[in-house]
Amino acid sequence: MDRLEFLAGTKLFAGTAPDEIKSMLQCLGARERRFKEGARIHRMGDAIKTVGLVLDGCVRIENVDAWGNVNVLGTMGIGDMFGAAYAAAPDEPLLVDVVAAKDSRVLFVKLSKVLTTCPRSCPHHARISANVTAIIARRNIELSRRIFHVAPKTIRGKVLAYLSDEAERAGSREFDIPFNRQRLADYLGVDRSALSAELSRMQKAGLIETHRNHFVLK
Repeated sequence: MDRLEFLAGTKLFAGTAPDEIKSMLQCLGARERRFKEGARIHRMGDAIKTVGLVLDGCVRIENVDAWGNVNVLGTMGIGDMFGAAYAAAPDEPLLVDVVAAKDSRVLFVKLSKVLTTCPRSCPHHARISANVTAIIARRNIELSRRIFHVAPKTIRGKVLAYLSDEAERAGSREFDIPFNRQRLADYLGVDRSALSAELSRMQKAGLIETHRNHFVLK
């Protein structure tokens, strides 16, 4: 797929044609960067002014405490955007790290160019601004969804809450999740070995079938 056609299919550029995006990229101060797996794209405490759009690879949002414990808040795949809320409030330091979960390419766009009046009177400027607002709103909903996942007191309760939601989103009782065991444990805020033991017990009880990141709800 052509790069401009790909961008036209993302939520950030939704409603714009590929030939319109070419001129918009310059207007929005866009720049592309590559990151190796494990590289920090942003660090906790940074103040940022750009939003990132994942062109290739995968990005992980995580919080690491003083003892090195990792709390995964989510992942961003190809076509997803990250950093919008912080870029909209550039005086607020990041409370999270943004990490390349695999080798990735990211397009950075200056958010101030999106939220302020375009000096070139770009006809689709207002549409991009509306897209950013919608993306921030959806991200807040995702964070609210995670609260429901981690709210149960037991590991089984957390797992069932998360898997039930993933099944509903997939429209099927058989689906893949975007986490390996360690990342799922980090996301749910539990110990990995305790999580693995609970998943094993759930399989023996006939509640689920699982192999790596593939699950079937029985």
